[in-house]
Amino acid sequence: MGDTENSSSPGCPVNHDTPSDGAAACPVDHTQRSTWLSKIKGGDQSRPVPPSARGSEKLPEAKLDQKREVSSIPRVDAFGTYNGGEGSHGGTVGGSSKWVYPSEEMFYKAMKRKNWDPEAADMRVVVPIHNAVNERAWSEILQWEIPMGAAKCGGPKLVSFSGDAKNISPRARMNAMMGYSLPFDRHDWVVDRCGTRIEYIIDFYAGKPNPQTPNIPSFYLDVRPKLSYEGAKMRFQRFFGLI
Repeated sequence: MGDTENSSSPGCPVNHDTPSDGAAACPVDHTQRSTWLSKIKGGDQSRPVPPSARGSEKLPEAKLDQKREVSSIPRVDAFGTYNGGEGSHGGTVGGSSKWVYPSEEMFYKAMKRKNWDPEAADMRVVVPIHNAVNERAWSEILQWEIPMGAAKCGGPKLVSFSGDAKNISPRARMNAMMGYSLPFDRHDWVVDRCGTRIEYIIDFYAGKPNPQTPNIPSFYLDVRPKLSYEGAKMRFQRFFGLI
């Protein structure tokens, strides 16, 4: 599938409808979290649990970690300018130059608010894998952006993100016609390159388990710029080895 890469992670179940600072969000849309969780746990996670089947809405006795990990992904502030300079690590609400991942407790509470039935123990697996896939996706974007001169202004920054598994990309449809499986999720990230906004598509595919680590889910990430004028130019240059 061209620029397809291996990685693993579930989506972000953080409720972005609740008021929060931009640093509190994570760069994976929460709408497909049930699909992601099913890829990790197995079984049917496709529907919310009905109220009659749900247990207590209180957190379990097992204490969930409240620590939040600061990502390596630079962010753009609310005014569209670069937030923080070189060497800024961020990690504080309202003052971070990096996107900040949700804690185990945030994952758990968000899923409860949306009437899912998570288990506290799952969060210890879900959160690290979620963070890892974001980092992998960003590393793939950097491979596109750095050759295009993004480093001259401090590197690219992630502006926004969204997810829509039903919006199948043309490449994914073409791959399906050739016998490949459709992706189980799709995300769109908007990246700022020295003031120019570049849109990226990330298709997520379920991969074959590694025989050495059969209990760890395997995913493929197909990361590429959208077919705008700039995106088409970038794809052309990569195809011919110019970047």
